[in-house]
Order: sequence, then structure tokens, then C-alpha cells
Amino acid sequence: MLATWKIAPALAAGDTVVLKPAEWSPLTANYFAELTQAAGLPDGVFNVVHGFGAEAGHALVGHPGISRISFTGSVPTAKLVAKAAADNLTPCSFELGGKSPTIIFDDADLDLAVTLAVEQFDNAGQVCLAGTRLLVHEDIAATFIDKFRERAKLIVQGDPREESTQIGPQIHSRQFDKIKGYVERARESGAKILLGGTPNTELGGLYFTPTLVSEALPGSEILTDEIFGPVLTLQSFSSDAEALELANGTEFGLAAVVVTGDKERAREFTQHLVAGTIWVNCFFVRDLAAPFGGSKKSGVGREGGTWSFDFYADVKNTVYAPNGWTSETNSESERNKHG
Repeated sequence: MLATWKIAPALAAGDTVVLKPAEWSPLTANYFAELTQAAGLPDGVFNVVHGFGAEAGHALVGHPGISRISFTGSVPTAKLVAKAAADNLTPCSFELGGKSPTIIFDDADLDLAVTLAVEQFDNAGQVCLAGTRLLVHEDIAATFIDKFRERAKLIVQGDPREESTQIGPQIHSRQFDKIKGYVERARESGAKILLGGTPNTELGGLYFTPTLVSEALPGSEILTDEIFGPVLTLQSFSSDAEALELANGTEFGLAAVVVTGDKERAREFTQHLVAGTIWVNCFFVRDLAAPFGGSKKSGVGREGGTWSFDFYADVKNTVYAPNGWTSETNSESERNKHG
């Protein structure tokens, strides 16, 4: 999905494309290449290069023949890409990490709020724009927690090839261990685990249970780092001002979810949220004609609609002299035109 957001507008702008997928997820990229070939795309217009970032990726982004670089991934990797691109002044577009908030006000439809909060576990938490920080008004926090836990316990975790499965495994043992480490350190520092918090012993392998953490220390890593797993945190607030401070209190600004029954409150609050995409009383509604990207360390540039063409094409300004045509030239042009 993320690759097609880049590939389609680049091809539409007349560019050729080289896709270097993450080394942990090569198969869909390979299949997409086969589809483009079957569709009749000329050889060399769309290309796939597999390999590790330090080798294949570095060689690509540092190559003088590359005109644009569009990257989706982590902040540390984006910094390496930018450094490699700097020698050739190659323009870069970055869609990076997130630590997005889901803000639930005291006037929210509580059932809707719980539904949207549980959706943040989608894809086993491996979603950059997920609203993993649940910020809940203190007056409804206790009721919300009870309803959330009741709903989350119904999540079916298992083989992603089964129709009944709602959450699959993590992509790699390295990522699985990273998630486990975050939760264990939070527990050791005094945070409360309200749901899950352990590997799924029944399924084994790379399955980590959907997890909810509360009472983490302010500024702690579990509240500020992108975990990229099925781990949500919960913090309460007493006022809109406090909610805004918590929501904007990370180095990221990719997305946000706001749940409220007051349209005017939503309008006022979202004006001050630092995020590239904000969903009000919904989540993951995506119009490909709309811009997508992040603020702060969540990215540089936007994808989608005409914003993609702004990146994948150079703007050309051709100016004709207003009085630069002689009568002889005009006459000659008319003769040639009418033959």
C-alpha cells in the first residue's frame, strides 16, 4: 500500500521508478513487479532492487543518477538517507514515525471511543499513524478502561491467512524483542499493565498480546518512543489545555484521533494539534487525493493528489516576449498552417 502511494504518481509524472522494499517484507514488492509486467508496462520503467539498507539502499540513495528519493520508515534511517543524498543534492520526501494520540473527551460517544481505540491494535500495531497514546478525560477514564478491556479481550489473534484473525504476529524476532523490552522496562519502572503485556504463550512464535499500559512516568520511553507493536498507553487529562499539551508532547506529529460530541470543540482543538492528518470521530479514512505526511520528526513533504506531482516533477516556467513576433513571422506561420 505504502509503495503504491509513491509508485503511481511517479509513473503518472513520467518518471521511471526503482523500488527498494524493506528486507523483512520483499514478497509484495516482487509480486507488484510481476503485475506491472503483466499489465504491459515497458521494461525498465518499474524496477525492484532487493537487499539490506546498508548495502543496496545506501548505493541507491547515493547514486548520482537518482533524481528523487521518497522514503517511508524510521527517523534514524531517514537521517542516513538524507546524508547519502546530500552529496548529490537529491531532493527527499520522508514519511517517518509516529507516536500519535487518540484524544477522548468527556462528551464523546463512549462506545465509538472504545471501538476507535481498539482499532489502534490493527496490523499487530505495525502502523506508523496509529493513535497509540490514549488520552482520556479523567471523568470517564474508569468507565472507558472497563469497556476497552472487555472489547479488547475479544480480539482474535492468530494466523493472518485465517479469515477470523484480527491481529497477526510481529514481522521479525528483532521487533518482537524490542516490543517486549519496552513493556518490561515500563513495568519495572512502576507502570501498570491493564491488559496483556506478555508474549502470547498459546500461539508462541512472534505473537505479542494486545497490551494497555497506564501510569507510566511522564516523559518515559514508552510514552515518547514509537514502539511499532500492539502496545497502547493511557493517560488522563482534566482540561482541553492539558489534553493539547499531552497530545503535542512528543517529537512526532504524524496523525491524531479526536473523539468528541461537540463539533465546535473539535474545530477549535484540531486547529492547535500538531499533526499531518487528524481524524475526528473516525480513523483511517483515506482519500488518495488528500495530502498525507507528518510534522516535526514525522516527515518532510506530503504524498497524495497534486502534492505528489509537486515532488515527482520539476516546475518549469517558460516566458515568451510579449512583443517578440514580427508581422513577417506571423504571415509565414499562417502560410505554413493553412498550406
